[in-house]
Amino acid sequence: MKQRTLLSSSILPAGASRSNLTASFLNFLVLCGLVLCFPLLANAQEKANSANSAQRTSVQRTAHFSEILTGDAPHNVADLRSMEQLIQQVTTKALDATVGVIVGAAQGSGVVVSEDGLILTAGHVIGKPGREVTVILNDGSRVKGVTLGTDRSIDSGAIQITTPGKYKHLPVRSSSNLKDGEWVLVMGHAGGIVKDRRPALRLGRVLANSRDVIATDATLVGGDSGGPLLDIQGNVIGINSRIGNRITANLHVPSTQYLDNLDRLRNSEVWGRLGGTQPYLGVRCDTERQEVVVTRVTPGSPADQAGIQEGDQILRFNNREIDSFDNLKLMVNQYSPGDRISVRIRRSSGNVITLEVELTDRRQLDRE
Repeated sequence: MKQRTLLSSSILPAGASRSNLTASFLNFLVLCGLVLCFPLLANAQEKANSANSAQRTSVQRTAHFSEILTGDAPHNVADLRSMEQLIQQVTTKALDATVGVIVGAAQGSGVVVSEDGLILTAGHVIGKPGREVTVILNDGSRVKGVTLGTDRSIDSGAIQITTPGKYKHLPVRSSSNLKDGEWVLVMGHAGGIVKDRRPALRLGRVLANSRDVIATDATLVGGDSGGPLLDIQGNVIGINSRIGNRITANLHVPSTQYLDNLDRLRNSEVWGRLGGTQPYLGVRCDTERQEVVVTRVTPGSPADQAGIQEGDQILRFNNREIDSFDNLKLMVNQYSPGDRISVRIRRSSGNVITLEVELTDRRQLDRE
C-alpha cells in the first residue's frame, strides 16, 4: 500500500527546527502506519486495559485544534500529538462498528449505524434485496443478516442484522457541509476478509464533494467496498464505493444519500439504473484464496464465449491488475455492454494467455 507524505514547509511554525519537527512528524507517521494502516494487534491484553487506556489518551486540545478538525495542517509537534490522540480514540470505536459481509460469492465491508444492527454498505456488495448475509463482527464472531434496498445509480445499499442483539455502532453525519481538504479516515477489509485480521484504517483528505459522490486521496483496494468514510471525529460521512484510476483519487457514496433515502433502503426498494444497462462477465471466483481463480463460468456468458475456464487465474482486466474478486467486479462495472476487453489469465497448466471478452447486458439475470 502506498503511503502519502503529509509534511510540507507550510506546517512549520516560525523559528522551529525543521529537522526536529520532521523527525517528530515521521515518528507520527510511523505510529499511524502501525495503528492505522495495518490490522491492530488485539485481544486479551487490549481488552483488559481498554478502560485505563481510554482515560490516558484523552485528547489535549491545542490552540489550533479546532482548525485541524476542519482540515488545517498541524502547525507543530503539539498539534501532531493532539491529532494522534484523536485518531487513536476514533480507531477504537470504528473497529467495533466496521464489519465484514459475505453475500453469496461476494464479500466486502460495511458499518453498523444503529443499535439494532442496521449496516450501511455499497450497492454492488449486496446486489439485490432479500439475500442472506453473513456478517463478521470485530471480535471474529458471525451473525446473520439480510440485504435491504439499493440505489444502483449511486451504489448505495443496506443490510439488516437479523440475529438479535445490541450492536456497537457509529453516528452518521450529513456530508453536505464537508469541505475540500478536510481530514478523513477510511476503513475496510482491504484485500478481502482474512481470519484473525482486523480492518485497516487509512488517513487522507477530501478532494471534492458533491451530492452524488465524495472523492478523497485515502487509498482504497479490493475488499474496502462498503466500508465507512469517517471524519476525524469518528462520524460516518460516506461509504467506500469505487477505486479511482489513480490510487490517490477514490470515490465514496455521500452519507447524505443514505440519510435522505433511509426509509426506502429499509423498505428494500431498488431504484436508479433500473432501465439502464449492467455490464456482465459471467464468472465466479474463489474468495478464500489470494489469487483470483475462476470457480464457475456461466454457460453462454461473455466469459464462456471468450474461452475462460474453471481453474483460470485472472491476472489483468483491460491491462489493469486484478487482486481480488471484488476488484474484478468493480472493473467490470466501469465499462458498458458491447465493450471489448482484454483479459489476461494463467491456465492451471501454467500457460499465460490473453483473451478478448465482449461484455453483455445483465439487466434480467439473477446476480447470484
